[in-house]
Amino acid sequence: MGGTLRAVMGSLIKKRRKRMRKKKHRKMLKRTRAKRMRGK
Repeated sequence: MGGTLRAVMGSLIKKRRKRMRKKKHRKMLKRTRAKRMRGK
């Protein structure tokens, strides 16, 4: 029982991490774009 629960939690965390990575990437892109705009 404990092993399956841990496996489910692990898969959920992995899915969440993938989603977070996409959001983080967008934030980074916005930041770099803003820097480029200021530089010009």
